[in-house]
Amino acid sequence: MKNFYRRFLHENHNFDKKTMIGIFALIIVIAGIFGFLYEFIFYYFNEGMEFFYWRGGNFLPWINIYAIGALFVYWLTYKYRCKPLKVFFISTIVTGILEYIAGLGMYIIGNGFRCWDYNTEILNFGNIHGFVCLRSVLFFGLSSLLLIYIIVPICFLLARKLPKNLFLILSISICSIFLFDEIYNLIIARVLSWPRASDLYKEIGLRYITFKS
Repeated sequence: MKNFYRRFLHENHNFDKKTMIGIFALIIVIAGIFGFLYEFIFYYFNEGMEFFYWRGGNFLPWINIYAIGALFVYWLTYKYRCKPLKVFFISTIVTGILEYIAGLGMYIIGNGFRCWDYNTEILNFGNIHGFVCLRSVLFFGLSSLLLIYIIVPICFLLARKLPKNLFLILSISICSIFLFDEIYNLIIARVLSWPRASDLYKEIGLRYITFKS
């Protein structure tokens, strides 16, 4: 294990472009699921520990902003992987900016629509307009360490150990399923007036959280 991490930290990992696409596909899936699980657990406590609430607007347990954030973190911090403190600080700043811009953008474009609102949540010290708070950025910074030092090495290991075609087929196929779910609920269902994941939630009585000002 020590040798594995020593190689990860100090050796250049010259994967070809197709393999990197497969690695990014895995990161997208894992980060999106991680974000869903975090919010699934957090809102259980935030809402009084009586019920679990579904988060995100998809059929599958996946939230897009965590996947986007993970890609930004990888691109901006991977080269500093020998300096975990630097990875943490860069990640904290980048994810905080991303969260604020995403929240504000949805609020402006969506005429007051919010996907989250730290004004009404626990542990919201440092809250800025409900779009970002200290707890969120610190959690994202710590999660970025998990990404760079656990998730990415595992993805690299899979890319090296599995036959290339098998790795690409598995990673891209899984990622495509999650992305289609996102595109369907975000665009296709709206345009064609087809049932969305939230409609299914209501039909089966699943508790889920949305925010609007």
